[in-house]
Amino acid sequence: MHYSSRLLENAVNEFSKLPGIGEKTALRLVLHLLAQNTEDVGKFSESLTTLKREIRYCKNCGNISDQEICEICASPKRNRELVCIVEDTRDVMAIENTNQYNGLYHVLGGLISPMDGVGPSDLNIEQLVSRVATGEIKEIVLALNATMEGDTTIFYINKKIKDYPLVISVIARGISFGGEIEYTDELTLARSIATRVPYSG
Repeated sequence: MHYSSRLLENAVNEFSKLPGIGEKTALRLVLHLLAQNTEDVGKFSESLTTLKREIRYCKNCGNISDQEICEICASPKRNRELVCIVEDTRDVMAIENTNQYNGLYHVLGGLISPMDGVGPSDLNIEQLVSRVATGEIKEIVLALNATMEGDTTIFYINKKIKDYPLVISVIARGISFGGEIEYTDELTLARSIATRVPYSG
């Protein structure tokens, strides 16, 4: 694509780096911002800079947070004996939107994927084992995507914690194989959480 401005081209190139954003969509976004007043664009830019600079990850569960401990982990109303294992923050948000789960979470930060160079040491699995070792957790719910990477991660986690006295369950496969939790409708996701089944390995 031919650009009349190097500044415009540079901005489009940066937006094109975002997932799911092609060159045409990036150009449309950049032109939209260009049509806004300087103050609004400044607020947009500052919000991203502030996000990157000040965002934290909960030291208990790994969820994105404004504080050292996220609101979910800090809430006295949550069931502290129940922990749901998810891939990332998007899955926490998806499950929370169902209003069917009242336990805590553990965010792995990804899935085991040798093809992508992601191994167990790249994820928050040892932190999970440490949480389980305290004896406070009575049930683990494995809510990972129904993919090869998700099943591999479930198998590995089960090996690491199976000797502890707790119930290990997986969400019911109302979610199709290859499906992703964040794109699953709330009714299906709620039903999967409510009808979770013991993990048999």
